[in-house]
Order: sequence, then structure tokens, then C-alpha cells
Amino acid sequence: MDTMRRFNTISEYNAFNNNETKHPLVSVIDLSKADPRQGSQMYFGFYIVFLKDVKCGDLVYGRNTYDYQEGTLVFMAPGQVAGVNSNGEYYQPKGHVLAFHADLIHGTSLGRHIQDYNFFEYQSNEALHLSEKEKTIVLDCFSKIDYELERGVDKHSRKLIVSNIELFLDYCIRFYDRQFITRDHISAGVIEKFETMLTNYFFSDKPQTTGLPSVAYCADELNLSPNYFGDLVKKEAGKTAQEYIQFKLIDMAKEKIFDGDKTVNQIAYELGFKYPQHFTRLFKKRVGQTPLEYRNLN
Repeated sequence: MDTMRRFNTISEYNAFNNNETKHPLVSVIDLSKADPRQGSQMYFGFYIVFLKDVKCGDLVYGRNTYDYQEGTLVFMAPGQVAGVNSNGEYYQPKGHVLAFHADLIHGTSLGRHIQDYNFFEYQSNEALHLSEKEKTIVLDCFSKIDYELERGVDKHSRKLIVSNIELFLDYCIRFYDRQFITRDHISAGVIEKFETMLTNYFFSDKPQTTGLPSVAYCADELNLSPNYFGDLVKKEAGKTAQEYIQFKLIDMAKEKIFDGDKTVNQIAYELGFKYPQHFTRLFKKRVGQTPLEYRNLN
């Protein structure tokens, strides 16, 4: 999988898959029209969503393989690189792809809120697994977009196409919420590992050497993307990952405060704060008292 293919335009990707370019900024691609191919890495200069229909090689992101089965959706933002590992064998791709350029959505409601669709930044083992009914809805959305492309460009085209893309993405938010519930055993396992990781972190010398643990650091330790990790924690724990870290930090701080031999400044440094006043401010925000007030009252 050493070959790198770069697709900066929709028309380039259409040509690669033997699909007609009906609009320069958006396309619904039928992968069954593509020629058999070997695995390769691919760079995309636009938003792309894969809907896989059959087993046809493993989709790879970085060093990890997607949890990518039949009836699975994978989302990629512009500038990302993915690939298919077919172990040197030729395979016939099957499925559908929605590809749209950022220029299509500039100045629209979708353009203003595209960052809210966090799944475009998800990574390995974070694909969306569809039920048959959900797959039908996805294909219906794709069909409506393709219908507008078949009609040709007129003054209504852009609005209708973008509205249908936004509708599709809104459905995907609902489907991901369902997946967090139906895969709650996986979610609970992540939260448990998150809790253990934070405990071990604060009992080590990492706070002094590395500082406070960030959401990105925790996600990386759990082999998840920051966005997927953040969404999972919010759904499972009812608070953001950053809030979860802060609550854990405050619990650790309360234990340390009862050690009368340590000053508040020492405790702040032990917890990873570069500036003690930041610790005092956070503690008062979360507890309602300064660390000294909490020590004296308890």
C-alpha cells in the first residue's frame, strides 16, 4: 500500500472511479463502476463519506484499520489521508461515496456549522455501523442529491443539494447517538479505562514533568480520536471530557489538601499546574471555596 493517489478535485475522483462529473463541487459515486484495483493510500482535498456494501479490503487510517464492515459509513474531512489494504490482491470496490468540496457550502447554514459534525474527525475503530433501515435512509439521501445533479444546475440546485447533505449529516448524528447506546459495553469500557488512566496519571510524576492531562492526550492513550472520545464521554458520563478531567483533578486535590505539611502552591505543582493561582481559581469555581478555605473548614 505504498502508492499515494492525490485527489484535489471532485472530477479527479470521479474519473478514477469511472463516474460522470455532473457538478464540479459535489458527486454521488457508485463504486461498482470502478475498475478492479489494488490497495493504495489516498489524499482527499474535499469532504468524503464512504458507504461500504461488501467486503473489499481493509480501510486504513494512519497505522490503524477501520472497524469497517458491510453497511458502514466512514467520514473524512479535507486534507486527510486514508487507504485500502488489499494485501496485494486486486479487488472490486462496491458501495457509494458522497463527495463534496468546501466551496459548495461556503456561505450556507451547513458551511457555518460543518465543524459541529465531529465525526469528520473520527479515526480508527470509530466508523458508523448502520442498521438496514438506517442504510435505506442514507441511500435515500444520496438518491435525492443525485436526482438534483441529474437535473442539471439551476438557481435552486445549490440550496437543495446542500440542504440534503445537511439532512443526511443530521441523520448521522442520530445514528451515532444510537450506536453509543447499542455499543454501551464498549463505551463503558472506555470510561473505565479513562478513569483508571487519570488515577494512574495523577499518582505518577507526569503532572510535574508533563503538566495537566489534555483531552487529546487522554484520547491518544485510549487509541481514539479526540472528537470521538469527547462525544463518547459526553454521552456516557453526561459531562465533557475536559469537565471529567477537572472533576478527577479536584478529587485528587481534596485528598492532598488534608496533608497539612503541604502548601497550596506545592499541591498545585504536584497536580501539574504551572501557576498556583490557576489551581486556586479552578478549585473555587468547582468547589465554591478556595483551597485554604476548604482546608480550614474541614
